[in-house]
Amino acid sequence: MKVRDVMTPSPISIEPEHSIGTALARMRRGGFRRLPVVRDGKLVGIVTDRDLRLAMNSPFVLREGWYDSYLMEHIEVRSCMTEKPITISPDADLIEAVRLLKEKKIGGVPVVENGELVGILTETDLLNYLLQLLEEHRSPASA
Repeated sequence: MKVRDVMTPSPISIEPEHSIGTALARMRRGGFRRLPVVRDGKLVGIVTDRDLRLAMNSPFVLREGWYDSYLMEHIEVRSCMTEKPITISPDADLIEAVRLLKEKKIGGVPVVENGELVGILTETDLLNYLLQLLEEHRSPASA
């Protein structure tokens, strides 16, 4: 089994110049927790919901509520993304990908082929695959 067999192809992404408000809106709309950051089709980073929360909720900054809206539209994704994220090839063995996520303690990894973002592999993708396998191998007596 290869990464390409389980990954989410052509994931929603964002550009580094977009605001963190735009990133949050895309994540909420899509129901996911990370966005690959791309420029001209090339992966330049990844941003997670945790990165965005930390950017917005610094305990060292005291501010009025109205300022949150200002920050959401004026802080760029590039300021809180992880540059040069760990990636994997779509032709990598799935077991290699699972080990990578476990060892690095990450919930997802961009899938890159020839420098281009072609997918993303997340814990949810792996759980969906595991569920499929378990359902296929369920004995009729336990159904």
